[in-house]
Amino acid sequence: MEKNENRELQAVSIGDWVLTLLIASLPLIGFIMLLVWALSDSTHPSKANFAKASLIWMVIGIVVVGMMLMFGVFSGLMSSYS
Repeated sequence: MEKNENRELQAVSIGDWVLTLLIASLPLIGFIMLLVWALSDSTHPSKANFAKASLIWMVIGIVVVGMMLMFGVFSGLMSSYS
């Protein structure tokens, strides 16, 4: 328990954040790593929270893009019947 408490008190280094952002920016590998960081018990709490927030924004982006695509297809179909 003491080891885990020490981990929470230590800040994540700048180099670790740079590497985290680099890995998270990779298309498929980044998504997989965000899932690993978000769901792993051994991940630093601030990195796990970053991963969870990033995944939430990804889901929001996918929903918005999906709605825009559906609106585009629907409006295209409607204009072809006019």
